[in-house]
Amino acid sequence: DYKGQKLAEQIFQGIILVSAVIGFIYGYITEQFGWTVYIVMAGFALSCLLTLPPWPMYRRNPLKWLPVQESGVEEKKAADRKPKRHSKS
Repeated sequence: DYKGQKLAEQIFQGIILVSAVIGFIYGYITEQFGWTVYIVMAGFALSCLLTLPPWPMYRRNPLKWLPVQESGVEEKKAADRKPKRHSKS
């Protein structure tokens, strides 16, 4: 559902943003760029774990689909129709 997709996107972006800020600050204080990368990668892994599987919190508003129609009925109706003729103006 669309609301679940929006929620997953917001969670994903929020975790990435927070981990990037924390990683930058910690990397700046320790003067180690590697720690920045590790913290951002950990945030990415956490956000993937929370947003990629189809958790029930993302499926609260299911879409209503049209009912299934038999294909034979469609072909029969199309064959019964008369071709339209356009009048000349």
